[in-house]
Amino acid sequence: MKAVQLYKKLENDFITPEMSDDWIRYMDPITDFLCDNFRNRSIGLMCDFATEINKAYTAVFPSVRVMKSILDDGIHDAMFFVHHPSIWDIRKAPEVFQLMDRELLQQFRKRRISIYNLHVPLDNYGPHSTSVTLAKTLGLKPEKAFALYFGSMAGVFGKTDFVSVQVLKSEFEKIVNHRVSLYQYGDSEIKDGIVAVVAGGGLDETIEEIAQNEVNVLVTGITAQTEYTIKAHEFAEKQGINILGGTHYSTEKFACKSMVRYFTEIGLLSYFIEDEPVLEDM
Repeated sequence: MKAVQLYKKLENDFITPEMSDDWIRYMDPITDFLCDNFRNRSIGLMCDFATEINKAYTAVFPSVRVMKSILDDGIHDAMFFVHHPSIWDIRKAPEVFQLMDRELLQQFRKRRISIYNLHVPLDNYGPHSTSVTLAKTLGLKPEKAFALYFGSMAGVFGKTDFVSVQVLKSEFEKIVNHRVSLYQYGDSEIKDGIVAVVAGGGLDETIEEIAQNEVNVLVTGITAQTEYTIKAHEFAEKQGINILGGTHYSTEKFACKSMVRYFTEIGLLSYFIEDEPVLEDM
């Protein structure tokens, strides 16, 4: 497949004029690898290294482990589709996002492996979005989008048959395959069978809207009590909103797995590259 054709399709299917992002301000050390498109808007094509694309790889973060895994496949003329253009690690706060490795970027350029990023566009409400895919994997039925974020709607209210937050927690642990956190600030019964889902993060940005919608359970990724989230925790406790956290990576990986189906349906061989969750997120 011609690279320009694939880039155009992704643009048409996922990106709207209302969307924006601001990654470029953190990327001075690797700007020589970035194309003008990414320098101008921090969305879409990031590293324009290929003219033909025969295979696509998807991942949440461009970690060393993930990028080496792609190179170990011995591939040329491919695309690396990544949700985040940098690597999240809360353990390295305040520098929680780390840049891609320059040596690996050089190898990607040599191998003609382009890098394409959809952060805000993949968070936006839709069949492949981070929150919708998490909700569906949890067995929830998405009913309404919420949480306006850089021109996207990043959260979803979903209907569940689970009665209690403890049962939901158990199911959450099954789908992410590790322990999750529960900050039980309210009644264990899920009010009206509605759960708010915001994959990744955004606890501090969404908790008031969740309260306004009289929902008492939030499923998200990053829930650790930090200087950025402590006020949201205090608000949730006051409002009786239970918070479930499953890490940044584990709550967003379902969207990147869904993108494998997207690429396959347009005739492009595609694989999801697994990584490791950072349990300190919770």
